[in-house]
Amino acid sequence: MPAGKTSQDYHFQFQLRSLTYIILQHKFPLQLPANLSAMQLPMSLIRTALRPTISVSARFASRQVAIGLGRSRLISQSVSKNGAAEVHGVGLVEQAPSTLEREFWRAVPVWRDVGESDFLSYRWSIANLVQGPEKLHKFLTSVLPEEIPLDQASGTVQSQQDLIADIYAGISAATMALRMTPYILSRINWQNPRTDPVFRQFIPLKSMMRPDHPNLVLDSLHEAADSPVNGLVHRYPDKALFLPTSVCPTYCTFCTRSYAVGADTESVLKSSLKPTRKRWEQCFEYIESQPALQDIVVSGGDSYYLQPEHIMMIGERLISMPNIKRFRFASKGLAVSPNRIIDRSDQWVDAIISVSNKARKMGKAVALHTHFNHPNEISWVTELAAQKLFEAGVTVRNQTVLLRGVNDNVATMSQLIRSLANMNILPYYVYQCDMVEKVEHLRTPVQTILDLEKQIRGSIAGFMMPQFIVDLPGGGGKRLAHSFKSYDRRTGRSTYEAPAVKGRGKENKVYEYWDPIEPSVEDEGTTQDNYAQVVQQA
Repeated sequence: MPAGKTSQDYHFQFQLRSLTYIILQHKFPLQLPANLSAMQLPMSLIRTALRPTISVSARFASRQVAIGLGRSRLISQSVSKNGAAEVHGVGLVEQAPSTLEREFWRAVPVWRDVGESDFLSYRWSIANLVQGPEKLHKFLTSVLPEEIPLDQASGTVQSQQDLIADIYAGISAATMALRMTPYILSRINWQNPRTDPVFRQFIPLKSMMRPDHPNLVLDSLHEAADSPVNGLVHRYPDKALFLPTSVCPTYCTFCTRSYAVGADTESVLKSSLKPTRKRWEQCFEYIESQPALQDIVVSGGDSYYLQPEHIMMIGERLISMPNIKRFRFASKGLAVSPNRIIDRSDQWVDAIISVSNKARKMGKAVALHTHFNHPNEISWVTELAAQKLFEAGVTVRNQTVLLRGVNDNVATMSQLIRSLANMNILPYYVYQCDMVEKVEHLRTPVQTILDLEKQIRGSIAGFMMPQFIVDLPGGGGKRLAHSFKSYDRRTGRSTYEAPAVKGRGKENKVYEYWDPIEPSVEDEGTTQDNYAQVVQQA
């Protein structure tokens, strides 16, 4: 026995190898041959399957083995009657997952009978998007209880129909259309939706809305004014934003690009960005004509709504440009429909991986930027998708938006940052919510983002600590929240300078961000009062 090795070391190694072919796959169960000696497995294969391992426990009496995979994932293996080993799944906690935890979508009545293979199918997800009045009403009446908590302080409730009326009134007032994937709908607590952090991001309630701040505008960041070509925003000296589409798999109510993204609403006629080759070519020609441009963000809309061949075409075109050194595809898909990443029948992720690999061979960097706002958006499906991207060498970064009642406390934001880091997703930015229409109830004062950074910094490794950012109204670009020139908490006015952003009279410009106006008790009333007004109007 080699020096430093004990019989316990060899016993542990044998237990590891006895997990026979535990390789993360996308369909469960996975049949495995039982006639191969466990000790013949190469350690490199085991490391790949188990990385990063946090706990191992064996129950050989029942011929079952459970092994913890990173943070909270768990794979359970048993031996079937025919002698073949089966991998049974991935759960959310460090114990054998319950059926409810693994098949969480079955808690939604309309998907009670949907199997795992269907739910993980991106084609099934698209076919079952909830959008439009009829689909939405059918879904809400099936999922909402007869009585819903209205005000937790007083213990009052409201009827199902009254909440539905509040939702439809909110949609009528909102700047964004409603469109949601089955995945993100299944992450909502429908027994108490009004306080659910996922619900608050995507489904507007008229009773929660506040009057818009007098200084905000629809295109808060002045993107249209900074667009030399339709669908290309050029604000920074070396970076531009390319918008090939204006469609997303799920629409956020607080979208900064509500002037263009999604279908027209009752309040906004959108400046739609059609995905045409002619328009794209105009954008490419502009990028090639600007030697100073080195960095391109491919967004929208959402890159998830680009076909795989479009991902390849855009990626290869940008790789071929001598001036472009790096680019990123921006997509919320990993947060709202991670099943697409692990759906073998869909080639979107294959295109992303291929472009990433081609760029790396050319000495250029490609990344996927995604958008998680709350830990409840993360499930075992998300973890498998993130792991697939990580193993393929794709850099993934996250950009969070700070939202009142969603993630505006230290505990939630810290948990989100750690959850992302543990999935090898870099927590890149935390944005102050932009000054856009109909989201005053979701905006927080600048003081909130300052306090969050102060409390969280030092609690997690520096390279996993996001930058807390204000994207300046008027097109000043992103500035660290704490780098303000002045901040008057009484008036809510903060000022910033952006020396590197020039052109269109921006030299020496002072940019203003305004806190939401906190309503007085007389103006605000109670939740019940606002709700009663909505119901009466409806």
